[in-house]
Amino acid sequence: MTDSLLAGYQRFRNGYYRKKRKQLEKLAQKQSPQTAMISCCDSRVDPGILFDTDPGEIFTIRNVANLVPPCESAGDYHGTSAALEFAVNCLKVRQIVVLGHASCGGIQALMKNDSSIHGGSFINNWMQIAMPAKKHVLESLAGQPLQAQTRACEQMAIRHSLQNLLTYPWIAERVAEGSLRLIGWYYDLNNGELFDVQANRRIELEPLEMTTGTS
Repeated sequence: MTDSLLAGYQRFRNGYYRKKRKQLEKLAQKQSPQTAMISCCDSRVDPGILFDTDPGEIFTIRNVANLVPPCESAGDYHGTSAALEFAVNCLKVRQIVVLGHASCGGIQALMKNDSSIHGGSFINNWMQIAMPAKKHVLESLAGQPLQAQTRACEQMAIRHSLQNLLTYPWIAERVAEGSLRLIGWYYDLNNGELFDVQANRRIELEPLEMTTGTS
């Protein structure tokens, strides 16, 4: 397992790093991303690959089920909140994207009430952030198959996280003045499609222009 990682690192050093060394050396001195992205730590959803970005373009905050906790100052650890504070107040990002996805294990566990989020566990405590989304889905889609409810909860949890973002005064202030946008996207692993959760529609892409070289 370690050998495969080191082999990948060697390919990086001999390929990407050598090709973009000046850019990476410049980034070593300062980062200035325009986008902060809250993404799930699911191994199948890599924002850098999904959006084809270079290092330094996205400030990525990853956690279980891409959740944003509400702003509060209890004596607990706040990794996601601290990362948001740094992104907004120090890096001055222009947009925050909450990126959810299909087949999210955290949301599935929340909907099934299975043993992976048993009482008192770290996962159980964390997934309580999405409990309002679950309650909304169970009320609005009562009697629907669990699969449909889970997919709806994955998207409703994104909406709930967007609402929680506005509980942070320094986020709400910048949103009100127009210097910060909040965006909710949902990535479908099954077909590679991206959905705009706020507009409730699939994002349609313009066809790429093909250029041909001249001899």
